[in-house]
Amino acid sequence: MEKMSVLNINGNKVKDITLKTDIWGIEPNDTVLYDAIRLTRNALRQGTHSTKTRSEVSGGGRKPWRQKGTGHARQGSIRAPQWRHGGIVFGPKPRDYSIKMNKKESLLAIKSALSYKVLNNELIVVDNLNIENSKTKEMKNILNNLDIIKEKVLIVVDELTDNLILATRNLENVMLLDVNEINTYDIVSADKMMITAKAVEKLEEVLV
Repeated sequence: MEKMSVLNINGNKVKDITLKTDIWGIEPNDTVLYDAIRLTRNALRQGTHSTKTRSEVSGGGRKPWRQKGTGHARQGSIRAPQWRHGGIVFGPKPRDYSIKMNKKESLLAIKSALSYKVLNNELIVVDNLNIENSKTKEMKNILNNLDIIKEKVLIVVDELTDNLILATRNLENVMLLDVNEINTYDIVSADKMMITAKAVEKLEEVLV
C-alpha cells in the first residue's frame, strides 16, 4: 500500500491516505500505454487527406508526340507522374486511422499511467476544491500555493461545479476533468495531476 499526503488548497498537509497498490503501485506496462496513447491520437485524425492519381487529373488524353524519331524520350501522357501537373504516385487517400483496444488493456493503460504519476512524484491529492467564486485569480492562487503554477496540470474532481469550470477555463496550462472522464492520454500529457480525495475513492472503485 502507498501512503500519500492530502493537502488543502493552501498547500498544508491535512492527513494521509492509503492508495491501493494494484492501481497506483503496479509495474507500468509501456506497450499497452503506448497503444492507448496511439489510439487516442489516431481518433483525432480526420483521415480526409486525398491526392489525385494520373487517372484523376485533368488532361493527357493524347500521346504528346510520336513514339520514335523526335529525340525525346517516349511518353504516353502529359499527366504521367514525372510531368508537371501529373498524377501523384502512392499519395494519401481518405482512410480511417482508428484502432481498437479491449477493456482489460484500456484499464491496464490507465493504471500504468497513474503508477507513473506516483513513481515520478507528479501526483497531488487535495482534500477538496470548493472555491468561493469563479475568478481565475483564485485558481491561480491555489496552483501557486501548491507550487505548480508553471506546470501543465490535470485537475480531476469528483464533481464539476460552475465556479470550478469558470475559474479554470481561461488557464491554458490547466485541464479540468470529472473523475468519470479520466483517460490515459490526458494523464500522460500532464506534468502534474491534482486529484481530490473523493475522486481517488471513486477512481479506485471503478478500477479495482
